[in-house]
Amino acid sequence: MTKKLSTLLVLFISCQYLFAQGNLLKDFPEGFGPKEVGKRLAYRFVDRKHMLHAGKWISYPETFNWTGALKYAEKTKDKKLFSLLEARFDKLTAEEKQLLPIMNHVDLNMFGSLPLEFYLATKDKKYLELGLPYADTQWQLPENANAQQKAWADKGFTWQTRLWIDDMYMITIVQAQAYKATGDRKYIDRAAKEMVHYLDELQRPNGLFYHAPDVPFYWGRGNGWMAAGMTEILRLLPKDSKERPRILEGYKNMMKSLKDFQSPTGMWNQLIDAPDCWAETSGTAMFTYALISGVKQGWLDQKEYAPVARKAWLAMVPYINEKGDVREVCVGTNKKNDRQYYYDRPRNVGDSHGQSPYLWCVLALMEK
Repeated sequence: MTKKLSTLLVLFISCQYLFAQGNLLKDFPEGFGPKEVGKRLAYRFVDRKHMLHAGKWISYPETFNWTGALKYAEKTKDKKLFSLLEARFDKLTAEEKQLLPIMNHVDLNMFGSLPLEFYLATKDKKYLELGLPYADTQWQLPENANAQQKAWADKGFTWQTRLWIDDMYMITIVQAQAYKATGDRKYIDRAAKEMVHYLDELQRPNGLFYHAPDVPFYWGRGNGWMAAGMTEILRLLPKDSKERPRILEGYKNMMKSLKDFQSPTGMWNQLIDAPDCWAETSGTAMFTYALISGVKQGWLDQKEYAPVARKAWLAMVPYINEKGDVREVCVGTNKKNDRQYYYDRPRNVGDSHGQSPYLWCVLALMEK
């Protein structure tokens, strides 16, 4: 065989292998295709009752579930679904107006990401006018701010900073949506600065994150919020951002650790580093979203990480029951310096904490 033919053969085999790796995130058995799974989850949201924060306002899990269903309707050009979701939102801003979140907490301000998604889809300025103040007030120090909040603001961070890992999706998503809606770079730049601070304070040498500085446990969904938050920022952050290398480094370190901690079933546990802890779906879905995105965006090596993401997706889907509800979802969880507390957290079925990241995975898998 000539040297030229040998080279061509090697290139052909390499291309075939890469093609096969790429198909790992495209070709799925019946019942596992992202479009069919997404339809089940998105239409399930339409029938759900509101999930309220403190019994008063639309909660962040509902916001993310709503947005995920909306993005699915946009992606699949499902006009019926889009109309149902928009009608539900119109009802919220009219006869249910009292349920619109106030703008005084990281878990409430993120609501602005939903009307901003409607604005991106429709270009109707009523959605921009509703959503943008949620992003702006996150950096506007209130008159009754306490000393700690003032100190954060003086450093250029949001006054809502509290160094819980959950925050780095809540803060990121509303600022990222504001950036997409306006093109004003201040939104994504300040989110990136905040992200780097959280990385420096909370990421451990193994790539994972404590729930908070005083809670040294690797809680699954909490780490999921960080994984998804870094993914959202990296999707949008301009290449010339001084913060981008640090965020990408933090992201890659986390993905390497997640690969190592993935269970033989394909799932991740409620406490990531605890083999005897139960498999938890919302955190698993968030990690899977970050992994799928990393492979498709070129941040992660396809050969190394596509099999990890595929294994996780195939493990996740059977947790969706016949109604379209995800099982084994950890309930809303505050920080607590007690390892057993995380083992003992109740598990819900159909909780929006789980429904939402499943939809993120659907959308990521449907990307080219």
